[in-house]
Amino acid sequence: MLNALLMIDSALLIILTLLQGGKSDGISGAFTGNGGLNLFANVKERGSEKVISNLTLVLGILFFVLVILIRVL
Repeated sequence: MLNALLMIDSALLIILTLLQGGKSDGISGAFTGNGGLNLFANVKERGSEKVISNLTLVLGILFFVLVILIRVL
């Protein structure tokens, strides 16, 4: 039962991660240095981006809880 929940959670986590938009310039920006990297920028997510981000966080936490439960049991 827990293994099935873990597989469903994993699939949903992968899908939600792929749905998230990129927040950087990509690999070309890493080599050219365009745009700069500001790790402490105050960028707020809105609408569907915020929902997807929150769901990804919840599913990630659930993933680790399920893995620990499966290992303990």
